[in-house]
Amino acid sequence: MRERPSSRLLIVDPDDRLLLFKFVHLAGALKGQQFWATPGGGVDPGESYAAAACREMFEETGIRISDPGPEIAQRSVTFTLVDGEEVSSDERYFLVRVAHPDLSSVNWTELERAAIAAQHWWRRAELTATGETVYPEDIVEMLARAGVW
Repeated sequence: MRERPSSRLLIVDPDDRLLLFKFVHLAGALKGQQFWATPGGGVDPGESYAAAACREMFEETGIRISDPGPEIAQRSVTFTLVDGEEVSSDERYFLVRVAHPDLSSVNWTELERAAIAAQHWWRRAELTATGETVYPEDIVEMLARAGVW
């Protein structure tokens, strides 16, 4: 199984709301699955987790940052990619505070455009109460441990 290190972004706005993307898979190995997850993605060869976080921040939100902030969590998880490949991922979570909730999808890949159906800024109570699938499953606890919520 291929190792796929990744940087995940816990993006929080001035109102302490967390940005999540809703992924809805209409085709491929994940057809029929839908869930909310953090922005972020794989670390490129030779790239650090922090550099990947900065790159992913720009690609997925349009916001340029030179420092992704503190790495507040790490998890190891196995999952299936859209193309059906099963990977083992060492995920690092960075807390990024933004000055405003304005986002751009202009740099999204075709794959992201096909899978991301919505974006939403979540309050703690709303996220705690949702019945929808959210990854990582302990995201509320991650943010509580970091002092955000």
